[in-house]
Amino acid sequence: MTFFTTRRAAMIGLALAVAPIQAFAALAPTDQAMVDKAVAYLQSMKSVKGRFVQTDARGSVSRGAIYLQRPGKARFAYDPPSGLTVVSDGSRVSVADKRLKTFNQYPVSSTPLALLLAREVRLDRGVQVTNVTRLADGFTLTARDARKQTRGQITLTFTDAPVRLVSWTVTDAQGGTTRVQLSDLQTASIDPGLFVMKDPRPRGGARPM
Repeated sequence: MTFFTTRRAAMIGLALAVAPIQAFAALAPTDQAMVDKAVAYLQSMKSVKGRFVQTDARGSVSRGAIYLQRPGKARFAYDPPSGLTVVSDGSRVSVADKRLKTFNQYPVSSTPLALLLAREVRLDRGVQVTNVTRLADGFTLTARDARKQTRGQITLTFTDAPVRLVSWTVTDAQGGTTRVQLSDLQTASIDPGLFVMKDPRPRGGARPM
C-alpha cells in the first residue's frame, strides 16, 4: 500500500501502488493443498473479534482491537495514544485520525482487506499466490494482485492444527513492511454500528480516493 505519508503507510498496509505483474508457475500439489486449507478457513470466518499488534517499517508498534464481519466489514480501533480508527463498511475504507484531525476514504477493492473480506474468498482469481512456505507449526502464503491494480505483496501466516490466521505482512513498492499480528481471535456477535464511520470534522470534507 502506499498512502501518502509514512504514518498512513503504517495503517495496516491498506493499499499498494500500480506495477507490472510477472508470470508465475503453477503451485505444487502440496502447496495447493495448503492454499485450499487457507481459503476454506477464511471462507468460514464470518464474524470475529480480537486484538492486533501492528509494527510498521520504522519499527513503531501500535495496538488495538479488531472486528471483522464478512463479507466486507472491518474495524481497527487503535489504543491510545494513537488517534487512528480504520473502518470498512463494505465499499469504502474510512481512516480517521483524531490527533491529526484528518478523515480519508479509499475503495475496499484497492486494499488487501478486499482479499480477507470478499464474499467468496478466491486465491485463483485476481490474486497470484507466488510462494507457499511450510513452518514448524503452520505455513505462509505470499500473494500479489493479478489485475495490475496494485504493487507489492501480502503474506498471510496460518497455524496448522487447527488452521488459524495469526498475522499478515504487507510489503509496499519501496520494500517497506507493515506487520499485523492477531491474538484472541474469536467468533462474536458484533454491533453493526461499529462498521459505520462518518466524517468527525464539523464541516465534513472527506477526501475519497
